[in-house]
Amino acid sequence: MFIIILFGLLCLLGLVLAWIDIRYGIIPDWLNLTIAGLGLSKAVIVGGFPAGLEAACEGAAIGAIFWLLRRLYFAFRQIQGLGLGDVKFLAAAGIWSGIEGLPMLMLVAALTALACAGLMQLAGRQLTGQTSISFGPFLAIGLLFTSALQQYGSCC
Repeated sequence: MFIIILFGLLCLLGLVLAWIDIRYGIIPDWLNLTIAGLGLSKAVIVGGFPAGLEAACEGAAIGAIFWLLRRLYFAFRQIQGLGLGDVKFLAAAGIWSGIEGLPMLMLVAALTALACAGLMQLAGRQLTGQTSISFGPFLAIGLLFTSALQQYGSCC
């Protein structure tokens, strides 16, 4: 029952994240920390302190990997392709999904973002290589989908 409440809170935080990122183009640190704290709580409740420590380490590793990818992309293109709030969110999301859930999270995020870009193009909005689209809402969708699948499905 408590896990369902935590997932419900994650859904609510995902909605808040999407609204803030679409409206202001940022993902606040307090929101990422809240998502990370809920994920750690879930891991400790389900698997005890060792599971919480493992989840924290996986989140930190995922954050470090995406921070490095962000830096490399900037070094090659001289523009930011991924915001620092997105990187911090991915670290927090990694606590929930773990490394094994990361491919599904990123696949869902990328596909929903591509679908949105396609709809924007069909609606007449010109998209170029310089067009900025908030990726946080799509990452949140990916996290919610992956978490639900891990909890109630047979994947990841």
